[in-house]
Amino acid sequence: MKGILYKGSELTDLVSFARLPSYLQAFLREQNGVVAYFGGLHIRGCVSDPSWHSLAEAWQGERAFWRTYAAVQETDIPFAQDCAGNQFLLRGDAVLWLDTETGELADLEVDFKHFLFGAEKFPVDALGMEPLRAFQQSDGVLRPGQLLSVYPPFCMATDGQQTPSFKAIDATERLAWLADFYRQIKDLPDGQSISLKPL
Repeated sequence: MKGILYKGSELTDLVSFARLPSYLQAFLREQNGVVAYFGGLHIRGCVSDPSWHSLAEAWQGERAFWRTYAAVQETDIPFAQDCAGNQFLLRGDAVLWLDTETGELADLEVDFKHFLFGAEKFPVDALGMEPLRAFQQSDGVLRPGQLLSVYPPFCMATDGQQTPSFKAIDATERLAWLADFYRQIKDLPDGQSISLKPL
């Protein structure tokens, strides 16, 4: 992997580690999670601290994705996320992609090994890194523990006049904002408006 900003420390959460499939255990033994591609991909580790890097926090914590997103199952493993906070989940051996704005789930039709291979060969396409590229072109930098705040959200129709703005913010704050946005729009009738504040 290129553009590594952070590597996880030693395995400290052995309870979560024991529940993982063998191929993910093998990866985390080598490196206990990583932030790579200059923030384009964050693979979580089996640690209790820092919390933004903790697989257990994302999987079983108070803000676990299955607690918020209807399409996510409690057994889905949220092993990674992209620069904007969309999630990569393992369901069996399949890698799924969760759009954290809309709650839509897509099967990427790859296993973990081929997911990593695709990210290495075609990081911009495989990881949806266009927003990060735009942010970097204006001298923006994502640090470990940060995600890209995108406003207006990708799923909102605009009149074409408003170009998206990007800002680096705390990952926990970004994921909380996305969860709140999803809750507001999931049962929204067509044409109904919502109140939305950028971060």
